[in-house]
Amino acid sequence: MSTAKKQEAGTDIVTIGDDETHLTIQDVAAVARQGKEVALSAKGIAKIEASRVFVEDLTHRGKVVYGVTTGFGKFSNVNIGLDQLEQLQENLIVSHAVGVGNPLGEDVVRGIMLLRANALARGYSGVRPQVVETLVEMLNKGVHPIIPEKGSLGASGDLCPLAHMTLVMIGRGEAYYRGVSRPGKVAMNKAKIPVISLQAKEGLALINGTQAMTAIGALALHDAETIVRTADITAAMTFEALEGTISAYDHKISKVRPHGGQGKVAANLRRILKGSRILADSKQDQVQDAYALRCVPQVHGASRDALDYIRNIIETEMNSVTDNPLIFPEEGEVISGGNFHGQPIALAMDFLGICMSEIANIGERRIERLVNPALNAGLPAFLTRKGGLNSGLMIAQYTAASLVSENKLLATPASVDSIPSSANQEDHVSMGTIAARKAAAIVENTSYVLAVELLCASQALDLRGGKPAPGTGAARKVLRKEVRPLGQDREMKGDMDKARDLIKQGIILDAVEGVVNPLH
Repeated sequence: MSTAKKQEAGTDIVTIGDDETHLTIQDVAAVARQGKEVALSAKGIAKIEASRVFVEDLTHRGKVVYGVTTGFGKFSNVNIGLDQLEQLQENLIVSHAVGVGNPLGEDVVRGIMLLRANALARGYSGVRPQVVETLVEMLNKGVHPIIPEKGSLGASGDLCPLAHMTLVMIGRGEAYYRGVSRPGKVAMNKAKIPVISLQAKEGLALINGTQAMTAIGALALHDAETIVRTADITAAMTFEALEGTISAYDHKISKVRPHGGQGKVAANLRRILKGSRILADSKQDQVQDAYALRCVPQVHGASRDALDYIRNIIETEMNSVTDNPLIFPEEGEVISGGNFHGQPIALAMDFLGICMSEIANIGERRIERLVNPALNAGLPAFLTRKGGLNSGLMIAQYTAASLVSENKLLATPASVDSIPSSANQEDHVSMGTIAARKAAAIVENTSYVLAVELLCASQALDLRGGKPAPGTGAARKVLRKEVRPLGQDREMKGDMDKARDLIKQGIILDAVEGVVNPLH
C-alpha cells in the first residue's frame, strides 16, 4: 500500500505533546501536504507550563543562564538586565532572519512548523503554551511564513530559516495566507491569530533546532520510499521487455547473501514478473544478463537498506528536543549542550542523496539498453518503427543521462565541510540543511529518470507484443490511461511529467499491488 493510502487510514488530527506521541514520516507528510490538522494535548500544555514556571523563577532570581539572561554565541559572556530580556529575544529573531534564495516549498514550511511545535511541546524548552499554540493555529489556519532556502549552517541548528518562521509569529516578515503573499502581521490578522511578544528564552527556543533540515529530509524520504519501490516495477518492465533471464532473481541467491534489501527486491521482482508469457515464450538463450538487469536486487536492495537506516535517524530527530539550553524542572537544572548540532541529519541526508543517485544511475543504464538496437533484443532502434524520420525515445535517454550526471555532482557530501562562525565559538557546523536540500533535489531527479524508464519500458512492451505479467501489465495500463503509445514524434515533456506524477504519487505502485501480493 502506498504511503498516501496509509495516511487515508489514519486519524483526522495529529496530536503533539502526549508522552506516547511519536510522529512518523507519514504524519509529517499528512500535515505538510494534505492539510491534516494538529492539536496540542493537555499533557503537553502541563509539561510546557512546568518548564516555563522554572524559567521565570530563574529570571526573577537573577540567575545567569545562557540565552536567557546572556547574549548569544560569542556574546554569551554578556549579561542582560531583567528589563531587557524581551528586547533581547526580539533582537535575536530580527538579526538572525538573513536567509537568501527561493522560498522553501509550502509543504516544507508546514513540516518545519509541525516539527518545531512538537519539540517545544515536550516541555524542555521553557516557552509559554501560547507560543506552541500559535504555531499550531498557524498550521490549522494556513498561515505559512516565507522562508528563504539558503542561510543555515546546520549548527546551532537552523537559526536562519527558523528566524524567518518566527518573524511572522511576532507580526513581522512575510507569509502566504490563502495563496497570497502578505506582510506577516497582515496574514496573522486576516487569519485571526494574535501575534505574540517574545519573553525570556522564547526566541532562542524557537530558532535553536534542526527542524528545517529535518522537515526537508522527512519529505524527501517520504518520496524516496515510494520511488524505490516503484523502481522495482519499472525495472521489472524493462527486464520483461528485454526478455531477461529470471533465474538471477532466484530466492536461493539472496538466501546465501542475506542482506534484507536484496531479498525484498528479488521477491518483488519475482512477484511482479510472475505469469509473464513474454518471458515464458522467449527464445533468448543467454546464460546471464548485463548487470543493470541481473543486479537489480543487489543495487536496489542496498539503497533500500540505506533508507531503513535514514528513516530511523529522521524519525528519532523528529521526536527529539534540539534547542539549547534545555530545561529540566523536575531536577531543577538548566543544562547547556549541543543537541542543536545537525550532524546526525547531515550524514543521513548525504546517505539519502547517494543511495537515490544509485537508483537513478542503474535506471538510466536500463533505459539505454531499451533504446539501443545493439542491446535491446531485437526491438526497433530508439523504440520507434520509423527511425530516421522519427527520433523516438532517443532524446528521452539524454534527459535521463543529464539528470544522472547532475545527481553525481549533488551526491558529493556536504557533511564533510565545516566553516567556523561566531568568532570561532561555533567552530564545527554540520551543513545538514545543505545536505537535505541536495538530497531532495536528487530524489526529484530520480523520479524523472524512472519516469523515462516507465515510458520506454511501456513502449518496448507494446512493440514486443505478447502477454505481459499481471504486475507489469497493470503498470502499463495505468500509464496508457494518461500517455498514449509513441507513434509519430511529438512533444514529450507532458508525457514525462505525467509519468513522474504517477510514480511520485504512488499510483503505479498501488496499481501493481492491486494485482499482486503487496510489495516489500
